[in-house]
Amino acid sequence: MPTGVAIRDAREQLFDAAERVLLRGGPHALTSRAVTTEAGCAKGVLHRHFTDFDAFLAELVLDRTARIEGQAAALRARAGTGTVTGNLTEALGTLFESVAVAIVGLVISRDELRARLRPSVPAGVPLLAEATTMTAGYLAAEREAGRIAADADVDTLAPTLIGAGHLLFAGAAGTPPESEALRKTVATVLAGVLPQPAGRAPGPPADRPSGHDGQDGQDGQDGQDG
Repeated sequence: MPTGVAIRDAREQLFDAAERVLLRGGPHALTSRAVTTEAGCAKGVLHRHFTDFDAFLAELVLDRTARIEGQAAALRARAGTGTVTGNLTEALGTLFESVAVAIVGLVISRDELRARLRPSVPAGVPLLAEATTMTAGYLAAEREAGRIAADADVDTLAPTLIGAGHLLFAGAAGTPPESEALRKTVATVLAGVLPQPAGRAPGPPADRPSGHDGQDGQDGQDGQDG
């Protein structure tokens, strides 16, 4: 790496290299030498910008976790449009198809890394905690819009969705699950809070797009279905 390269650019180059190593070889393959080799720079470059390797990893996790803020804003903006199940299926697919699953595995595997992250993330697993907050915020907005039950416990539904989604992707052995499998998981978790169409027997909810038949996404309004 040429001297004089901006610190931010050097950090991003190292972070991107670490992601590639992590995705290719898992947490145990992630060493300072592996990262600098992948980045095509001298090993001293990493230690010039970070006090030690765990400090580097902590900054990597926090940097990737911060990206969820943008995803959360985009998801919340979709409240009241499309379908609740569809919106969450897309959002969770985008989240877990990224490096998120590998980052969670990295955090779980390194005690010192968890200790470094604790001041920034005092409760829960980094990234999963932020994803849970994102999901709860979206569900609260949909509850306010009347598209899920008024008594829906979003603080229970959100971690259930994130946990189920993480398990689905973490067990995929490098091959992401089909979108339909994720949609089915989301629909099952939300089954008790999505409205049922009038006259429909209990079962999987019919989560219809906002504006369908002039009902603005509300299912199960007696005498208004059609």
